[in-house]
Amino acid sequence: MPDVNDIRLGSINGSHGIKGWLKVFSYTDPLEAILDYSPWILRKGGVEKEITIKDGQASGKRLIVQIEGVDTRDQAEDLIGYEVHVNMDAIPDLEEGELYWFQLEGLVVKNSVGEVLGKIDHMLETGANDVMVVEATNDSIDKEQRLIPYLEGDVVKQVDQEAGVVIVDWDSDY
Repeated sequence: MPDVNDIRLGSINGSHGIKGWLKVFSYTDPLEAILDYSPWILRKGGVEKEITIKDGQASGKRLIVQIEGVDTRDQAEDLIGYEVHVNMDAIPDLEEGELYWFQLEGLVVKNSVGEVLGKIDHMLETGANDVMVVEATNDSIDKEQRLIPYLEGDVVKQVDQEAGVVIVDWDSDY
């Protein structure tokens, strides 16, 4: 069961070498910023482990990490598929009006004429701009998934976290 007191920052998606290093997919920007958080809480299924980072570095477009107590490839492979979480108290506060992606997930998306387009399932980084992946709900005007650019002012007109709504300038035909 997800803990509302922590946030997912990445996942372990492979082993690296024979000395227990792990390939980590980081949701942070820059990707190495995930190394600034400690301890990590690893979760997979109903299993949870708290771990300490021993070493980590960027390796091309990915991150490799060594954790305390994992010294062999077999031990590393046992951790593949775990999600990396940290306590909410460990993440820095943002400036007024800024949001973390996780704060957008689950918000209902409505267009400027009040049509419900769905809710934000997750966010994508495309390089040009962030994109909201909006999944249909029972209240949606249709059953379509929508990819809506997160462009404040141009597309995203208002984010009201308290009401749980994002208002977008986005035609239902897009």
